Amino acid sequence: MNPINTFDQVRAFIRQVGQKAKDLRQDKFEVIQKGHLDYVTTVDRTIDQICTEQFQTWFPNDGIITEENPDSMQIWQQNHKRMWLIDPIDGTDDFIAGGENYAVMVGLLENDQPTMGWIYAPEMDLMFYGGSAIGGLFTQRGDNYPMQLIPKIPPLRDRHKLLIGDKDQLKYGEAIQNLAPEIEFYNMGGFGLKVMEVLMGNTELYFYLNRRVKLWDTVAPMAMAKFAGITSCDLDGAVIQYHSQVIDPTNLAHQQDVVVGWSQFVDLYLPKLAQVSAGR
Repeated sequence: MNPINTFDQVRAFIRQVGQKAKDLRQDKFEVIQKGHLDYVTTVDRTIDQICTEQFQTWFPNDGIITEENPDSMQIWQQNHKRMWLIDPIDGTDDFIAGGENYAVMVGLLENDQPTMGWIYAPEMDLMFYGGSAIGGLFTQRGDNYPMQLIPKIPPLRDRHKLLIGDKDQLKYGEAIQNLAPEIEFYNMGGFGLKVMEVLMGNTELYFYLNRRVKLWDTVAPMAMAKFAGITSCDLDGAVIQYHSQVIDPTNLAHQQDVVVGWSQFVDLYLPKLAQVSAGR
């Protein structure tokens, strides 16, 4: 099958399940604590199961890894050349709180490289998708025709806007601002939509220093960031990688800290982030 046609099917399906997640949120759903400050809902699990079944039908020879499938760790160990990484609800905290900045995400990993991603925000009916697999980046709102997404470098401004998660701000925020008082922090949504903020030029930099981010969080947005020429590295400046040596096999978390941003801002702030992080 033509991969473009296949990817169009994937895009339509992600929108369909995203709208189902939106509808399910209107009903009563259960919140389950998986670990310390780590929650899942019955909606996550429903969407996860729907996605798993569909992608296994479409791609029976590929690895299908999802956040809520207990077999995902074993599938990762099988070293498939092509793997689909699925996050049924990226930004579960926002989903639980009734916010709009959550997303359904699907990423394609080929030979340890993220090549394609789809990020769909149901409340805005907004899809981001693209990567090297199709040689482009696009957005689509509702049933409108897809539009090319052109990455934007942030405009010059007196204060730099950096995206930071609540946990990182609590742990590192004050120390970072002492080194760089021109910084303004803000937070919104899950990992995928944060990376899209970088791509659209709404922020100079996003960093994640907790080493809790998982494969299904990163493949889709990193495929798009990589194609856009955005820097994705750790605090040593090493490119974010996807081979087994840098992924925790017990939970599929990245063992690298993650910094995503436009190169000039990465060069500016990476030494400061590394200095603050060195004392943890």
